[in-house]
Order: sequence, then C-alpha cells, then structure tokens
Amino acid sequence: MSNFAVTSSPHLRDKATSQRIMQEVCLALAPAGIAGVILYGLNAAILIAICVATCVLCEFLWQKATKQPVTIADWSAVVTGLLLAYNLPATAPWWIAVIGSAIAIILVKQMFGGIGSNFMNPALTARAILFISWSGIMGSYPQANAFAFTADAVTGATPLATLNNGTTEGIKLLDLFLGNQGGVLGETCALALILGGVYLMIRGIADWRIPVSFIGTVFVCYLLKDGAEMALYQLLAGGLLLGAFFMATDYATSPITTKGRWVFGVGCGLLLFIIRAFANYPEGCSFAILFMNVATPVINRFTMPRPFGEVKKHG
Repeated sequence: MSNFAVTSSPHLRDKATSQRIMQEVCLALAPAGIAGVILYGLNAAILIAICVATCVLCEFLWQKATKQPVTIADWSAVVTGLLLAYNLPATAPWWIAVIGSAIAIILVKQMFGGIGSNFMNPALTARAILFISWSGIMGSYPQANAFAFTADAVTGATPLATLNNGTTEGIKLLDLFLGNQGGVLGETCALALILGGVYLMIRGIADWRIPVSFIGTVFVCYLLKDGAEMALYQLLAGGLLLGAFFMATDYATSPITTKGRWVFGVGCGLLLFIIRAFANYPEGCSFAILFMNVATPVINRFTMPRPFGEVKKHG
C-alpha cells in the first residue's frame, strides 16, 4: 500500500479552487486599497500597481527560468503584491516596491516551492527586511490628506507611537476608524479592513478563529493593563486589523487544526501586546505573526488529533 504525504494547508482540490480563493481575497482587500488612494493620493495607487506587477512578473520569470509550470493565473502573486503594497508608506520610492516584491516572491515563496510551501508570510517577511534595511524610508509615515490625491509631505508620530507614551491626546477614535491619520497606505482605515475581513469570514475563506483570538487577546491584555479606552484605541491603530484578517490567516503559514488556530491567534496577540507595551518599538504586528509562522509546525504537531485506537510508542 502506498503512503500518502500529508502537508500543511492549503489543501486545494484543483486550480480553479485556488484561483477562486485568491480572487475572493483580492476583492476583500479592495476597500483598503481604495481607502489608501483616497487618503494618501495617487502615489499610493502607483505603489500598489508596481507591487502587483512586479510580483506577477517575478513569479513568471522565476518559473520560466527554472522550467516550472507557470502559475500566475492562480492570482496568489497578486495577493502578495497587494499585501506588500499595503505595508508600505505612501511616500515610499518605486524601487522599494520592486525590491520588496522580488524578496517576497523569489526569496520567500518560490525558493521554498511556491504556493502552499513557504513557511513564512511573503509580504510580511519582505516588509521586515525592508524595514531593517531602509528604516528611514519605511518609518516615514505621511499624514492623511483625503481626496487631495497627493500624500502630505509632513510626517509625524503615528497614533501607536503616541499611544505607547501612555496618552490618547490628539487622537480621535473616529479618525482611527476612518483612516484620517498617519501610517502605511493599507492599514490605517479600520472600516475598510473590517469590511474586507468580515467578507472573508462570511465566505469561509478565512477561519474566524484566528482573527477573533488574535484581536480578542490584544483587547483583553490592554483592558487589564490600561483599561477599556486604551484597549479600543490599540485595536484600531497600527497593523493589527490588516494582520489579523489578511496575513495571520494565510493558509500556508497558519495551523491546520482547529485547536492550533486558537493557539496561533492567542500567540500572535500576546506577542503583539508584549512588543507594543514593553519593547522600544511601537508596532510589532509583523514580527508577532512571523514568529508564530515559524512555530506553526510545532503547533500542528501538538494539536493534531490522534487516530482512534492509536497505541503510544515508548522508548
């Protein structure tokens, strides 16, 4: 009897299924992209286009060069491009988008076998590498300038930086909800991200357990530490919603078991809380998710249900 190889998600029955899922994710990401262009101007649209085009081109060229089947029609490279763009400041130069896209597709995704085989989220890994390499560019956040179709050249402290100083002075919950603030182009409008995230959960594309446990853990931690008002501010500020709905739920880098997804979400939330509250760094969503990505195989191992009647081996 031949052996079956059981691997991590995504478990996809055919190409059409994979394509449909990625198209649904693109649709869910659309509100955040539209909000980013409205808030930060045409350069945001240019960065989104460059990231998507470069990701698709890199995947095509790599697969041609290595004589693999070309899979750009599955739309996974488009999703990676959108997520990377949403993690860039709207004033970032075009070459940052190109380098980040090449890192995400070639270094993180294709070198590990393509869709379903990478062990870390490609867009988040690229963002982390870009931030370490060009922290001045990646940490320069323009202020929102709605419907002006140009990013405000004035940069300042992000809401998270202010909140981590223990004050909410000058920050309004409505501004956080609508995105009228400084930050990266795709994570500032909470309303757009919530709409997209809820859509994914209703459609069954994203398992609700990960975002609910992720967001809920952050809320409870800040509720116990600083009270309900600060907890609510922390939920709406920074990259928590983008990360919880669209990147922590990535099929290839999150657990395949129900218990494992709860553990994964809680772990992301605890790590994010620790980084924000106790480290000298106002935002830690990327690093929290990446750390739990690495822990996913261990989580799968210890949360995988045992077959009925299995005898535990000794020695």
